[in-house]
Amino acid sequence: MKIYKALTIAGSDSGGGAGIQADLKTFQELGTYGMSVITAVTAQNTLGVQGVYPMEAAAIRRQLESIGEDLEPSALKTGMLFNGETIEIVAAKIKQYKWQNLIIDPVMVAKGGSSLLQQEAIQSLIKHLLPLALVTTPNIPEAELLARMPIRTLSNREEAAKILYQMGSRYIVIKGGHDTGSERLVDLIYDGERFDYLESKRIDTRHTHGTGCTFSAALTALIAQGNSVPDAIRTAKAFIQAAIEDQLGFGGGHGPTNHFAYQRRLRGGIHD
Repeated sequence: MKIYKALTIAGSDSGGGAGIQADLKTFQELGTYGMSVITAVTAQNTLGVQGVYPMEAAAIRRQLESIGEDLEPSALKTGMLFNGETIEIVAAKIKQYKWQNLIIDPVMVAKGGSSLLQQEAIQSLIKHLLPLALVTTPNIPEAELLARMPIRTLSNREEAAKILYQMGSRYIVIKGGHDTGSERLVDLIYDGERFDYLESKRIDTRHTHGTGCTFSAALTALIAQGNSVPDAIRTAKAFIQAAIEDQLGFGGGHGPTNHFAYQRRLRGGIHD
């Protein structure tokens, strides 16, 4: 049996709902061997982020080299990169080892509002990393920052997707979770030629911590297995929809999604 490997380059979430922890859980649930490069350690729970502690540049570089020297990933994703220096190191190592199938989740702000990407790093992300991406998966606020435009309508999102596509990523997925004006949630997909739209039922819940990390991790795992990008996006959408619908329901703030839910549904299991 072929074992597919996926790499996550992201921050650690002590609460387990997002970041490295969410990525590795998702990889495992989808049958992909997970590896990690930790860019920062965060102290956080469902109530918010209490501290951010970036890794030294040498530590990030050495982690990437350890993977590159022995464990080539079939796909990889980036999450919280925090600063421009980290982004440049990551981009350089991706090019050095010729890693393919990069998924970028441009993590900028935590659910509670704490900044997870320094302002100066946005230009580094655009210049050094986006040109290497297979898929980039911003939410609406992240797309606004990257495209430098307000997004209020679906046509705004289409315009932003075109701008982001010109930055180099082969596919753009602008997630619709922050568009609260409709009962239906619409994710927009753009491949440089056409727009596709994935609709789902909006779930009224505060337990959505780590949704972006989990969606992009599912996409990474599925791409690592050789799925086409459109098929992987649809399955990743089903994975995160199940994770939101079958709530774990703990914590006093924005609780984590249920990473067990998708596979339990496939097996016919019931979440208690």
